[in-house]
Amino acid sequence: MTEKTTYTYRVAEQVFSISGDERWLMAASNLAPFRVPNDAYADADRRFAITMQSAESFGAVVGFTHFFTDNNEADMPRIEVYKSESGWLFRVAQVADAPTCCEIRMSKDFRQATLTVLSGTNLSAFRFAIDNAAMLLFAFATAHHGILEMHASVVVHEGKARLFLGHSGTGKSTHARQWLAQYHTAYLLNDDNPILRVDEQGQVWVYGSPWSGKTPCYRNERVPVAAIVQLEQAPQNEIQPLAPTQAYAYMLSSCSGMKVLHEAMDGLHDTISKIVLGVKMLKLRCLPDKAAAELCYNATT
Repeated sequence: MTEKTTYTYRVAEQVFSISGDERWLMAASNLAPFRVPNDAYADADRRFAITMQSAESFGAVVGFTHFFTDNNEADMPRIEVYKSESGWLFRVAQVADAPTCCEIRMSKDFRQATLTVLSGTNLSAFRFAIDNAAMLLFAFATAHHGILEMHASVVVHEGKARLFLGHSGTGKSTHARQWLAQYHTAYLLNDDNPILRVDEQGQVWVYGSPWSGKTPCYRNERVPVAAIVQLEQAPQNEIQPLAPTQAYAYMLSSCSGMKVLHEAMDGLHDTISKIVLGVKMLKLRCLPDKAAAELCYNATT
């Protein structure tokens, strides 16, 4: 049996560990900027721990009841969720119509998980499995700690961050690039899955994460949030404040975590409410041009 290696990570001030064959862990190079010494934190400080293993096949689901299947988009992972009295079982496929590539068994409180991947899986698929397990556990285990995983692109300029939200194809990354072209000191913090956190004083921070979609941007830093901007394509550029109810609804639709898991929802609702009341929330209807970035900058400064 291959000896397991344990790596410890700190993302958005939340600590977790992953144990498994070192080759598998090294495949997840996006996690490397967030790695910390194993002895820097006690086990009690870890939000969750994942243990990896391999298997020849996935058998029938026994002892669990089907709870939910998320397969709304054909080119996105399919996630089958099963529930029992003692915990959760997630079966994940890389796209909606693909076979299951990994299985994640989680404790009821989301603090312990076993990640099983098929034997012979290539290292790229191991990275996919690790990323999905870690992202799911992170969303669930931190839901009651003032934290949100967001679907957003984040640009930092003059020491403040702007988050750009929008449905797939809206132009989040395109608008971020317009900022980088217009303001030469601006930089991209994350292009897909930044982390929002509300601290004890009510300050809202955004953190880089190991997950950044198709853009490899894994910055381990935090920045105060100047504004959160909902994007919408339009034939002209215009920006206006979002009403709190509108902002709340859009934040809820843009954060990660399965809304059907009621165990996590109370925490998400509380965090979203604090963010909506504590941060400038705007809607930008825009063209994909530098003028849109300038308009947004002026409205969020």
